[in-house]
Amino acid sequence: ECSSFLGRLRHFIDIIDPSTLFVSEKGLKECIKLLDDYKDGKLPPGVSDLQQLWEAQKIKQAIIHPDTGEKIFMPFRMSGYVPFGTPIWLNQSHNACVNYANRNATKPTPTSKFLQGYVGAVTSAVSIAVGLNVLIQKANKLSPATRMIIQRFVPFPAVACANICNVGLMRHNELSEGIDVLDNNGNVVGSSKTAAKHAIMETAFTRVVLPMPIFVLPPIIMSYLERLRFLQSNRRLLLPIHSVVCLVTFGLSLPVAISLFPQMSQIEVSRLEPEIAMATDCKVVTYNKGL
Repeated sequence: ECSSFLGRLRHFIDIIDPSTLFVSEKGLKECIKLLDDYKDGKLPPGVSDLQQLWEAQKIKQAIIHPDTGEKIFMPFRMSGYVPFGTPIWLNQSHNACVNYANRNATKPTPTSKFLQGYVGAVTSAVSIAVGLNVLIQKANKLSPATRMIIQRFVPFPAVACANICNVGLMRHNELSEGIDVLDNNGNVVGSSKTAAKHAIMETAFTRVVLPMPIFVLPPIIMSYLERLRFLQSNRRLLLPIHSVVCLVTFGLSLPVAISLFPQMSQIEVSRLEPEIAMATDCKVVTYNKGL
């Protein structure tokens, strides 16, 4: 994973490629074996091409959780975020499962904690959505200028708040248990609640950025498309075209949002708990922020 934003963007465009959703169990095992063979310095004959290794790496990173080494359930992978997260009635429930499946999993989460988080995340998100609808309906009785302000500017903060609640509640176990931090050699130094707080704050920030383009770009694009003579004479196509524009915008904004921070983030030991500082000579440690 790259230290620059553009490097991370290229990396995450690979990770969210929906074609990885269709990789078979056999295909995945072959990719993992190829990467293991490469690590051991015994590449099978015919594999001189780096492209094959990059493809294997991309498939492994898209499907396997970096902490557990287990497969992430297909709809909850980052590559499933756009195709499975688009139906609006599933959206917040799907968000909750994606947030959980891509968390830092260095500490086990009891089922009861998962269920508490899930119910809390979906309830808070749906409550915010219902409150928003009520507000917009009441706005019909207000002056046109006030109504326009509410309809234009209230939905984004409401969705951002719902997304923050969702991440915080689905990953609250990390705050109470802490997450593993690693030294330069990848060895676990200890468990840190401070690193967990940073991981969750960074992930929550990406979920605030994620919907921004979806609120800004489709209205601008549609206002241009609606002027086209073809669409003026075929008004029934406006809704499906609007849906496609929103889907494409969502697909483009996802890699941008998750590229804001490295997945394997670093933090200075001096900012962590004293016991971490006592356990290592490293000035900086690494942790899996989650996605």
